[in-house]
Amino acid sequence: MFRRQMLTGAAGLAAASALPRFAIAQGSAQRVLKFIPQADLAVADPIVTTAYVSRNHGFMVWDTLYGYDQDYKPQPQMVQGHTVEQDGKLVTMTLRDGLKFHDGAPVLARDCVASIQRWAKRDALGQVMVTVLDELSAPDDKTIRFVFKKPFPLLFEALGKPATPVCFIMPERLAKTDAAVPVKEMIGSGPFRFKQDERVPGARIVYERFADYVPRADGAVSWTAGPKKVNVDRVEWIVMPDAATAASALQNGEADWWEQPPGDLQDLLRRNRNVTLEIQDPTGLLGIARFNHLHPPFNNPAIRRALLGAINQADFMSAVIGSDNSLWRDKVGVFTPDTPLANDAGMEALTSARDYEKVKRELAAAGYKGEKVVLIAASDFPSLNALAQVGNDMLKKCGVNVEFISTDWGSVVQRRASKEPPEKGGWSMFFTFWAGVDMANPGVQQALRGHGQAAWFGWPTAPKLEELRTAWFDAPDLAAQQEIAKQIQLQAFQDVPYLPLGQYFQAWAYRRNLTGVLKGLPMFWNVQKA
Repeated sequence: MFRRQMLTGAAGLAAASALPRFAIAQGSAQRVLKFIPQADLAVADPIVTTAYVSRNHGFMVWDTLYGYDQDYKPQPQMVQGHTVEQDGKLVTMTLRDGLKFHDGAPVLARDCVASIQRWAKRDALGQVMVTVLDELSAPDDKTIRFVFKKPFPLLFEALGKPATPVCFIMPERLAKTDAAVPVKEMIGSGPFRFKQDERVPGARIVYERFADYVPRADGAVSWTAGPKKVNVDRVEWIVMPDAATAASALQNGEADWWEQPPGDLQDLLRRNRNVTLEIQDPTGLLGIARFNHLHPPFNNPAIRRALLGAINQADFMSAVIGSDNSLWRDKVGVFTPDTPLANDAGMEALTSARDYEKVKRELAAAGYKGEKVVLIAASDFPSLNALAQVGNDMLKKCGVNVEFISTDWGSVVQRRASKEPPEKGGWSMFFTFWAGVDMANPGVQQALRGHGQAAWFGWPTAPKLEELRTAWFDAPDLAAQQEIAKQIQLQAFQDVPYLPLGQYFQAWAYRRNLTGVLKGLPMFWNVQKA
């Protein structure tokens, strides 16, 4: 009943195409790529938010010291190479020639140092890195030096990972901005320039090819690694008002690429001989319901635990992507399925018989007294809206007093950052997805952190989870890491930093005249438009 109500069939799309045309900037037809993103760009600084639309924007504007290939291995990107000495305690990186910012200034090592320092304040791996770091310096314009108290083997993974937040390289003057405050300028080091003068909030985001960008001369093009060669003059992100309009635009050639076509419309799009649908990220997307741990009622772990018994992951995933269970999975714990740390420890919390009356009794026993739960939902983000609708129904069946606030994604992003009580403009719960690559281990998974006010939105305090996370970093081998991962999952079902909602696989839809579309996340280098 919570599947999005979409126009389907030829008649529905004909009606959609009869709607007023959405304003799309025109340019040379062969050199402008028009992309429909998952949502509008509410926050343009990808360091201060974990929103994927901000991360995708970040890869347009900024470059990274290392990139990830499709085997999840870090490869040099802005660096020419590196050396590791003193048993891993001294790492020296050398920048490659020709790197420039969009204002024409050269990229210098001190820009990189400042960017790393700012990123590390926000990133789960970066925060661990600084605890074992003695020195991070720029001895000259081309050299970055790390001196560690003890080896940090995940350094290159941390600097190159596409998991949010990404270590993007900014000019030093911008990178010195407080890590909790968005930068004011979009001066990047990447293959595209952000066109602030053409930005229309809620409608359009425009990028143009940076003519002075120098791609790597070597390496294979794979995910965020290898030469970033741009084959179009402009990329226009067009924010569509609804899915039917987006489907019509793609089929009519008014758009070239749609990031998140809903399951309701995928069969229809597959029947169009000019459109291709492909699942480009094998790690999928994992849904979660995030609690605010600072305020009642979810500052009580027993109340959070009681709600584990109400979760039916199949309901959530089928609402998002449809009834075809080849496109989703239930019985999903806290780590990405089919990755080394996925396990079944404590999974009876999610897989035992669902019983709302039992949950009601457990909530009462835990001390729930009908406090209002403010659930914030993104009305313009179909997959998140579907999660929130199912979650709202679930909470009400459990006897929870829900205030359902439906608003745009940008407002959700802003409100979830508030630590005020729910009755003063804060919140109690929101729903989101994480890419599987961001949930694969404790080093990258932000939602598992339990370090209080410094944690990701929701701010859980969970000292045992933090202790186990530290032990995972110190584990000598994969077998030891896997044993600790089981303990982490068991502890997560006690502390309940979030409710796991399952995994689904999102297809991209794009016109067949696009070639060179890379796997992983939406990236716009290497793509050619015939």
